[in-house]
Amino acid sequence: MRSIHRWLALLLLVSGLRAADTVSIAAAANLVYALDALTAEFKRSVPGVEVPTTTGASGSLFAQIKNGAPFDLFLSADTDYPTQLVAAGLGDASSLRTFATGRLVFWTTRPDFDVSDLKAAVRSPRVKKLAIAQPRSAPYGRAAQAALENLGVWAEAQPKAVFGENITQTAQFIETGNADAGFVALSLVLSPRLAHVGRWLEVPVNLYAHVPLDHAVVLTNRGRTNTAAKRYLDFLTTDAAKNILRNFGYGVK
Repeated sequence: MRSIHRWLALLLLVSGLRAADTVSIAAAANLVYALDALTAEFKRSVPGVEVPTTTGASGSLFAQIKNGAPFDLFLSADTDYPTQLVAAGLGDASSLRTFATGRLVFWTTRPDFDVSDLKAAVRSPRVKKLAIAQPRSAPYGRAAQAALENLGVWAEAQPKAVFGENITQTAQFIETGNADAGFVALSLVLSPRLAHVGRWLEVPVNLYAHVPLDHAVVLTNRGRTNTAAKRYLDFLTTDAAKNILRNFGYGVK
């Protein structure tokens, strides 16, 4: 009997170590390329840790966590969803912090389409389909809507709008030519994959200032007991992580 107890104790210990060696991350879709670089750097400094990641619209990921999805860290494209997670008793309030600020751009892959005047570009008859991330669940979509409203062209843009489930799907619409132009994250057009594709114009921040793209991270209840997850959280504040985020166009302090 005593040997069985020892075997069970050893099994539990090994299981615990394996859980601690994995950090499951849910991240806003705009972080998809930056996250690859961040995780590669993290694994160099903390070898032996597995970091499976899921990307999507921040609102969709928030809903998944509320419904029990097993994530340790939630990286959102805003501060609202992580704050709501804490308010719902599903996140560690002491871990909640802003780690970067995103930027919105207007992008097209049409080589002869002028994007220098944002208002004129949106109104152009050449833009028959305008890609925007779904404002109900994607912070970049809310920022795009706010910018269009402040430019006074939201009513004109709506009949042209094709809504992506998240910002990466929105970018795919533009990249594949299924949309003539649209609004995406600066981090995507600066990524190695898209850096030399099409042309883009950064949207003035004052046009969406009331829906800032401050990206926040929080440990979930599952992650608060995961040592490796806490190390990843701390890693986001390091100079190495900040340099990676800057290279992808994010603002960091």
